[in-house]
Amino acid sequence: MTFIVKINFVGTSEHQFRLLRERRFAPYFWTQFLGAGNDNVFKNALALFVTFRVGGAAGLDTLTLINLASALFILPFVLFSATAGQIADKFEKSRLIRLLKILEIAIMLLALVGFLFENLIVLFIALFLMGLHSTLFGPVKYAFLPQHLRMEELVGGNGLVESATFIAILLGTILGGVLVAIGNHGPVIAGGASVLIALAGYFASRRIPPTPAATPDLRISLNPFTETWRNLCAAKRVRAVWLSMLGISWFWFFGAIFLSQFPEYTRVLLGGNERVTTMLLAFFSIGLAIGALLCERLSGKRIEPALIFFGALGLAFFAFDIGYSSRTLYAETRGDIAAFFENTVHWRICLDLTLMGAFGGFYTVPLYVLLQTRSQATHRSRIIAANNILNALMIVAAAMFAITIFSLDTTMPQLFMIVAGLTFIVALIAFIATAPFILRYLGKILVCVFYRLRRYDLHHLPNEGPYVIICNHVSYMDVIFLTACTPAPVRFLMDHQIFKTPVLNWLFRLNRAIPLATLRDNGALKEKAFIEAAETLKAGGIIGIFPEGRLSPDGNIHKFYPGVSRIARDSNAPIVPLAIVGMWGSFFSRAHNGKALGKLRGIFSRVSIIAGEPLPPNTPLRELQTHVQRLYHRAADLSLEDLPGNKCR
Repeated sequence: MTFIVKINFVGTSEHQFRLLRERRFAPYFWTQFLGAGNDNVFKNALALFVTFRVGGAAGLDTLTLINLASALFILPFVLFSATAGQIADKFEKSRLIRLLKILEIAIMLLALVGFLFENLIVLFIALFLMGLHSTLFGPVKYAFLPQHLRMEELVGGNGLVESATFIAILLGTILGGVLVAIGNHGPVIAGGASVLIALAGYFASRRIPPTPAATPDLRISLNPFTETWRNLCAAKRVRAVWLSMLGISWFWFFGAIFLSQFPEYTRVLLGGNERVTTMLLAFFSIGLAIGALLCERLSGKRIEPALIFFGALGLAFFAFDIGYSSRTLYAETRGDIAAFFENTVHWRICLDLTLMGAFGGFYTVPLYVLLQTRSQATHRSRIIAANNILNALMIVAAAMFAITIFSLDTTMPQLFMIVAGLTFIVALIAFIATAPFILRYLGKILVCVFYRLRRYDLHHLPNEGPYVIICNHVSYMDVIFLTACTPAPVRFLMDHQIFKTPVLNWLFRLNRAIPLATLRDNGALKEKAFIEAAETLKAGGIIGIFPEGRLSPDGNIHKFYPGVSRIARDSNAPIVPLAIVGMWGSFFSRAHNGKALGKLRGIFSRVSIIAGEPLPPNTPLRELQTHVQRLYHRAADLSLEDLPGNKCR
């Protein structure tokens, strides 16, 4: 027998690419795409111009000039990000974007003059101003999306923006290198191209819809240090925002380590030329774009913190493999792309880079969505600006870290493995911070692979708490089914004896389950469970409870115990009834012999879950039981009407 299982967490045919046809997103998308590309056309053209044309004539060595250029581009992020965040919160954003595009045109005209007269001072001023332009645009870029996209569109929209940004970086880098190499007039041609791209970005920005100011009466402080500190303190007050900022900053540290080493890594260890370096960048960028675009499908159009952990784990694993597979490589000759692929180890490195990029997409997109959605709307741009400062500091820290490591006679592959080890620690921190989300996500995968799940009327489940979930109880899998169907992690009350089960106990603790005892067994533990449940609900959480208090011995719904009524009344939280149909008679139910976990049966069977409308917290216990019974019979009827099929929807 062949089972065909299709895992699809989206639940709708609408796709993120439809946003590219809508005015509320498309003009902004192309504006930022052209801006990101133009940054890199100019930066790469300038780097090659300095390296091969005027470096020696300037009286400074080429390496010093390249490092100076990098510092000039990063410096505005440190100096002006705080002010940029205030400006983005104070003024209407579409007009602000158009003014920034006009500024970009003026900067590119200045750069064109610098290329025309081969004047490094003018070019470096233009580079500094381009860094200032990026600094001013950054807070607008991420604060714009929550004002125009619905909550279920933010993951897909951010995925499009992140993927487009890295593709634009790749294309801009390639285009800058190609244009500057066109004969004696290459630099001027590259400068002219940058002017044209800036003009295209301006015309795209003219169709961006009005975006109201978040805090129009804000008084702008010109002191970057006090304002940055104030914004960091505001971010730290919301744990999800602060952790997101730290997580994003680590990705910039990680990326800066690898991207800065690519040219030397390619030349010394892989024996490749500049084309091979660009190709490796392409593998990483394409992988990241794919990963960012997949986030919407893998998260079901919701914020999925579990992807942060899996993303960090993938980054660490493939970074380590790059270092491990490169430890014995050394090239005495330099070759082109064709010669590069003659070595089978190089194929492995390309695959590692692509997958590292993909997991980087899984890692960054949820972090940016969390940063946008959990930040206070009136301070969103300023918090994003503070995040940009942290990113810039981490880029500088990455350079200092690499210099320190190399001073200890460490090889480049060893550097990669050290960074991979640090990223494993980041993954561990992410696991601790998001364990309930990770278990919930794994539950969704488990359910979709081994059962044919049908969901009915789950729109009755609010996206956020507080509320109490009640459900009939027919199998040990019920918790996993409910976890897979709820929009947020649920804290379940469970029998204290089962809670103590060896091996499984650590899973229950990770999922923050609450052990519950009867008054006769342990009255103090029972009271503690009710207090903890009430505190969870008051904090905006979700509590799950099976009011029957035990597995059904015959598949029917039995007497409800009053604990659920007390929990709901104490916290004034609504009660959402659910029912599960299809698990009776399975390996995980009591089946027909009165014992669970007996004969293996019920895998790949059809299971239905249905939700009812939320009920008031003072709903009588008998009425709660009646609601669940009605849902049970309705789900059974719908399950009979539904055609068989191996898909999770």
